[in-house]
Amino acid sequence: MNITLAPTSIAPTAANPAAAKAVLKNEKAARDFEALLLTPVLDALQKTFASDSEDSKTPGTSDYRQMGSQGLAQAIAARGGIGIAQLVLRHLQPPKVSGGG
Repeated sequence: MNITLAPTSIAPTAANPAAAKAVLKNEKAARDFEALLLTPVLDALQKTFASDSEDSKTPGTSDYRQMGSQGLAQAIAARGGIGIAQLVLRHLQPPKVSGGG
């Protein structure tokens, strides 16, 4: 199931490929930013539930745990995340100006 991010004010159409490219670039940046924020949260959560065994003393364990947390954060953000990407995209939209004069 794919969840799309909030609609942008510039409709990405074939008639406006530059706008479509900018929208896709902004969406990717917003998802990457959300994943960046989620990674330490997920890593701390995983450390909380990890047992203190011999496996945790093996060299490279923390690196693999960090990579797993990054992968999970990117997957969560790619499927809609927790709403941070939508807030970033909303902030990137140009302000709406009323046409009343």
